[in-house]
Amino acid sequence: MKKILIAVMLVMAPIAAFAEMVDVESPVPAGSTLVLNIRRIGLDWSQTTVRNAAAYSDSPIQQLSADSQDFIRGVGDIALEYEHGRFKWENALFTEYGRTRLKPTGAPTVSNENADKILLSSNASYAVWEAYSFKFGPTARSQYETEYTRNGDAPRRNLARVNAGLALFDHAIIRDLYLVGVYEYDFTFPVDVSKFALEFGWRLEYNIKEGVRISTNGYYREYLDYSYFLGVDLERDLSATLRLDTNLWNNFNAGPYIQYRRAKSREADVYASNMMVGVSFNYITSFGLR
Repeated sequence: MKKILIAVMLVMAPIAAFAEMVDVESPVPAGSTLVLNIRRIGLDWSQTTVRNAAAYSDSPIQQLSADSQDFIRGVGDIALEYEHGRFKWENALFTEYGRTRLKPTGAPTVSNENADKILLSSNASYAVWEAYSFKFGPTARSQYETEYTRNGDAPRRNLARVNAGLALFDHAIIRDLYLVGVYEYDFTFPVDVSKFALEFGWRLEYNIKEGVRISTNGYYREYLDYSYFLGVDLERDLSATLRLDTNLWNNFNAGPYIQYRRAKSREADVYASNMMVGVSFNYITSFGLR
């Protein structure tokens, strides 16, 4: 219970600080906006079907001797965005879960989890400077990250982050571009670990033409200090996604995507990486609540 309370306090601290700037108990001031932004509710899918692979086991053509495999992942990315004057407050939920099923020739089917994340976040930014459609100013952010299931024998991931720094936001292309210092409290393992890091992140969107949009989002995090040594803790972490969405009908979109993750732990001598390429089917829209 103590760990949960600490996590909640870490997530709510920046929210409380910015709430002092806006009277959240009073009616929403005239001129303010409240938008439910469904950035993406979708399904990522790819499939490789290989038949008679055993007969081509000695073939130099790998596509004829490969294992059949299916990949499917569900993704949800939803944000509630409040703006008043130069102030913006965004509360978001990002969740994903995916599995790969591998069917080797002459062997049992193997299934493994390759995506599992629940991320609750709250971001508050204030534009001290605004020109040429750019907004620039301080930002405070908080996150709580966990997962649906454990990864094998490892404990279920549980951590909270608070960070503060500077951001460019609300441009037609640069939706969010930030550089922040990060305090991370990790209570995944029996020994709680506090960490400090620097993080650079982005979310960019560009409409190539009507009904066709290219977008990318991600972050790079460099850890600088730890309160305790755990070999599995990361020293560096890079995550990036690139998508092309083409409107099919109404708010339904489809297109290819690439997702890349590269990281290094404190105990490893080499980097680990994961790259996914597939087709994404998404529902994207927004609702003006005020």
